[in-house]
Amino acid sequence: MKKPIDLARNLMALAYRDLEVFRLLVRADSISDESVGFHAQQVVERCLKAVLAYHSVEIRKTHDLGKLTDLLVKNDIPVPFDRDALESLTPYAVLLRYDILESFPLDRAKIANHLEQIIAWTEKELAEFNEDLA
Repeated sequence: MKKPIDLARNLMALAYRDLEVFRLLVRADSISDESVGFHAQQVVERCLKAVLAYHSVEIRKTHDLGKLTDLLVKNDIPVPFDRDALESLTPYAVLLRYDILESFPLDRAKIANHLEQIIAWTEKELAEFNEDLA
């Protein structure tokens, strides 16, 4: 089993990778909201899991951003972001990836702003090894 710090580092490396893909896709109108939303959801999921791992909180396999946020709150880890906006990305993890369903339009600029905030929050939470992550 990985040490909490190593798991947090791995998760952040994956989050940065998805953030890079998101930044490319978000500018292309021809890319579906479902594809853009998937990578946005992955960024958030991996950031939340990185902070939880860093604080040695056991993480179950879930893509549900609400459940991950609940774990943060339950473990007295401050949550300074718009929970509802991030939770709205949960369906992009699985449901909208594997089924053709009618989805609501994704406000790409708003989501991009939220991702920047959650990345900054995660980096601050993981400050003692932050310089090694980027």
